[in-house]
Amino acid sequence: MTKSIAIIGGGFSGTLAAINLLRHCESRLVLIERQPLAGEGLAYGAAHPAHLLNVRAANMSAFPDDPGHFHRWVAAQAPDGDPNPFVPRLRYGDYLRELLDEARHAAEGRLEIVRGDAVDVVREGDITQVVLADGRRIGVDTAMLAIGNLPPHPQPGTTGLPERLYAPDPWAPGALDELGDDDTVLALGTGLTMVDVVLALRARGFGGRIVAMSRRGLLPHPHAAAAPPPDPLDERPRETGSALLRRVRTRAKAIGWRAAIDELRRFTQDMWRAASDHERARFLRHLRPWWDVHRHRLAPSVAEALAALRDSGTLTVCAGKIVATASDSDGLTVTWRPRTSATPETLRVARMINCTGPQGDLLRAEEPLLRNLVARGTLQPDTLRIGIDVDAQSRTIAADGTSNAWLYALGPMTRGAFWEIVAVPDIRVQSWSVARRLANAQWVGGEGL
Repeated sequence: MTKSIAIIGGGFSGTLAAINLLRHCESRLVLIERQPLAGEGLAYGAAHPAHLLNVRAANMSAFPDDPGHFHRWVAAQAPDGDPNPFVPRLRYGDYLRELLDEARHAAEGRLEIVRGDAVDVVREGDITQVVLADGRRIGVDTAMLAIGNLPPHPQPGTTGLPERLYAPDPWAPGALDELGDDDTVLALGTGLTMVDVVLALRARGFGGRIVAMSRRGLLPHPHAAAAPPPDPLDERPRETGSALLRRVRTRAKAIGWRAAIDELRRFTQDMWRAASDHERARFLRHLRPWWDVHRHRLAPSVAEALAALRDSGTLTVCAGKIVATASDSDGLTVTWRPRTSATPETLRVARMINCTGPQGDLLRAEEPLLRNLVARGTLQPDTLRIGIDVDAQSRTIAADGTSNAWLYALGPMTRGAFWEIVAVPDIRVQSWSVARRLANAQWVGGEGL
């Protein structure tokens, strides 16, 4: 019987898990968060006012059983505003904290929020012990890892570079500080993280030049109005690989590429689970960059701002790879090779910022919590090494292949099992499903886990 649950991580995934568990079961909860404030996480707590959600308000409810909840919350605050806006991320953080506070007060003392840094989770008999960095131990029946994304992995040619010249994590304190209007900044990566960094730099008053570089130089596409197709897809496509790509391209000619991508949404997790490891690996190797820029789109106003920066020459987007870097007292010389050329070029920059986006390789993780769990065999990477290996019920899988009924994982780090698990609509379903499963286990004495 699940009487107590510890949730490690108070960002979006952990906050939703807490809210849904309080709604659906009578367990005692402990929400563990290292930052001073639970209920927002990096995406909504470290955001700048210029950062908007990438999805309209109508699709951002915290509850899969009440899809219009956030939309109503926004409308109540601004009844005369855009009926379906792209809301600032800081405002969405306010929404999450408000929901957590409401659930906490309604739960009559069943939720305890602990500020601390979890460094290990061990199973001792029938008790799951969460070990904190300061030596405290929290004993519960079940634990959940809701740790969000890992920071970007180190990039080639960056080892040993001084902090003033290279920012390995764009959200670390000081990453965007002390840059002048005569400086050039190199952003490694051209995806959503780069967009956030560019907007943050401009909002801070940076007037220098920004160069964004990735292997293919692809930028996220903007959202645009699209009418629902007259004959929507009603079953999961059975094709894989090139055949599936041809199908989507053909479909896009008939209904537009946005609608063709969006109608796959409710089937994507099933398609991913049905694919073999070989098919998944081929997708990641050959198609992922194109999937990302078409699937994870920008608010129109953000896309317009980027276009204006490019038109003015403030932002330059390049396709290529870094060959070498050399630092001196005045800055950094980057040697890079354009994608369409064999001749290297050089670029002089004041700082290089790793904007390649969050990664998930457990074997490269520096978090003590993950390192300890992997070293002991409690966790293992998924076969593609893009996250934590979990089963269909989000239970972690140990190195011997068995599922841990006492340790779950939620959110982006379960992408190896579900793929489409990085956005609000998917994480809310996962947290809701796990909460209801644990609630059922509470009443039937653990059956079904």
